Amino acid sequence: MLDRIASIVSRSLDTKQAYFAAHSAEVAHASHLIAETFNAGGKLILCGNGGSAADAQHIAGEFVNRFLITRRALPAIALNTDGGVLTCIANDTHFDNVFARQVEAFGRSADTLIVISTSGTSPNILRALEQAAHVKMKTIGLLGRDGGAAAKLCDLALIVEANETPRIQETHNLIAHVLCELVERQLFPDASDMNPAKATTA
Repeated sequence: MLDRIASIVSRSLDTKQAYFAAHSAEVAHASHLIAETFNAGGKLILCGNGGSAADAQHIAGEFVNRFLITRRALPAIALNTDGGVLTCIANDTHFDNVFARQVEAFGRSADTLIVISTSGTSPNILRALEQAAHVKMKTIGLLGRDGGAAAKLCDLALIVEANETPRIQETHNLIAHVLCELVERQLFPDASDMNPAKATTA
């Protein structure tokens, strides 16, 4: 049992280290896109399925409330949170449309869409990206494996090139936290309470 724990932790750390060794510049670029979105009066829209849906909610909460500093709220919404909207779209049309329809409703050209998918092949993610392109939103993908079809639809694809879904999700979570910190530092450079001990406890 202890050997199994050590193996899991080792693979998780190896995946994270390999990703950031190769792709830190892309993460920095993503943080600039998000900061520019907020500076321009736009909002961040996020979506995902399953564990990635929970990650979308997590990231939205960090921006709306706070990450490491006390500052003004930043507009971010996760499209997987409203059960009434999700089920009426899925019931009346198809589950493939649950995110695209909301992007049509809420998305504007000043906004950025972040899709989270370990496979990059979920039909509702692909349709959300297509709708975002239609309204000229910027798009960022937190993806896994080879990025799937989603990679070609994103303006910027952050691809964790691993095959284990849990390791991809764990790395996505770290990428998200890095993005939150970088965006806060760009938008609020004079904040005096940039202290990891004050991070949100959610």
